[in-house]
Amino acid sequence: MPRLALYTFGVLKSPLADPGPRTREFYDRGEAVYRRIGQHPGYLDHAEAAAAARGALFDADWGAWGEFAVPAWYGKGRTVETTALAATLSLWTDPGAALDAVYTGPHREALNRRHDWFERTEHPSYVSWWVADGVVPTWQDGVSRLEHLHEHGSAPHAFSFHHPFAPDGSPAPRPPRPLPAADRTTFHS
Repeated sequence: MPRLALYTFGVLKSPLADPGPRTREFYDRGEAVYRRIGQHPGYLDHAEAAAAARGALFDADWGAWGEFAVPAWYGKGRTVETTALAATLSLWTDPGAALDAVYTGPHREALNRRHDWFERTEHPSYVSWWVADGVVPTWQDGVSRLEHLHEHGSAPHAFSFHHPFAPDGSPAPRPPRPLPAADRTTFHS
């Protein structure tokens, strides 16, 4: 069964090793956000370094996820002292599950604050693509597909939630955007 790979990338306003108050707030919230996403229906796995200090992304051991890589347009530092980015690489059952995780709960709250923490760029901040069961996408896969999405738009090789593709390469319907938690109805048995 194919799985959805999701790569996200953003350039922070200040380095991870010496963040200003706003970037520190982003970093401090991150653990709770990722813990919640890891429990979301449809979530399968994500790239995690064996042991990395804040900002040591480039020198970390990422195992099967490969060597850490960033898009060619990233122009800030690559040392522990100068790295100013946030990137994720994860696996999902389908675009709807990933979209729901991104646009609900603590991640939605963080997404609403993204302009406080991240620089605005003309580049997309995420890309999705399908991988075969048992295949672990690499950081380089994510980078090349994000750059492809920026240069060519959505295609079966690299697509957005707005213009998704099915595993067979055919255009897929756009998953419905989740309702904010306040608008959801909860049913109890």
